[in-house]
Amino acid sequence: PAPSFRHGAVVLVTLREPREKYWGAVLEVTTAGVALSGINLNAFDDFTSQLRDGESVSPGVVFFPMHRVERIALDEPSGYIPSLAERFSSKVGMTLQDYLASQVPRD
Repeated sequence: PAPSFRHGAVVLVTLREPREKYWGAVLEVTTAGVALSGINLNAFDDFTSQLRDGESVSPGVVFFPMHRVERIALDEPSGYIPSLAERFSSKVGMTLQDYLASQVPRD
């Protein structure tokens, strides 16, 4: 994988059969597939609203076999359009990486 798709990179994964899009942080990219801590893109607004309102929600840890992966794109701003990670930060008050780190169970 390209160095930009390293662990923790915020990405959009487009899948086929069925066509779906997921947003989240890369856990691992291998020849077998992509592991992601994230959500279905259709749930983004609900997810961020629930977090902002203090509800207990968390992203799923999902694995997509490579034969389903159509494309992986870095979540980056486009001109004046903010990235989803920037939208997440402005709604929730922390970065996606900080949020995910806060979800790790502690001993």
